[in-house]
Amino acid sequence: MAVDATSNVNSTTSTNSTSSAQKKATLNYDNFLQLLIAQMKNQDPTDPMDASEQMSQLASFSQVEQTIQTNTKLDTLLASSSLTQASSYVGKYMESADGKVKGTIESVKVYSDGIIATTTAGGNILVQAGITIADKAPTTSTDTSDT
Repeated sequence: MAVDATSNVNSTTSTNSTSSAQKKATLNYDNFLQLLIAQMKNQDPTDPMDASEQMSQLASFSQVEQTIQTNTKLDTLLASSSLTQASSYVGKYMESADGKVKGTIESVKVYSDGIIATTTAGGNILVQAGITIADKAPTTSTDTSDT
């Protein structure tokens, strides 16, 4: 089974960029708490900030942080699913959606935006809707009847 190492690099890059976004969100969350404390310390005593407004802001920010964490977990799950799917193509016969490239799959590369399968003859097939996959190459028969 030949699944290209590029898939791991791309999956790691995607995960790293998501982790970076998560770190930024956490940093912003900490900044928000510091801002909230500064706002409470420096508010006008004759017109204090509404407590329900503070809680609403905090809850909204917490929801954003949770959404980022959920997206990180979904990205990891999708990357794992793509690798599993890609490995199942090796050794199978595949024909591109336009019918121009066909053959037995020798290796597969997984990118963040799709899967490229390489045939034993060196052709590349983008795995997308409309491709044909079979366990083995179809047998070709010629019809000689002219009726």
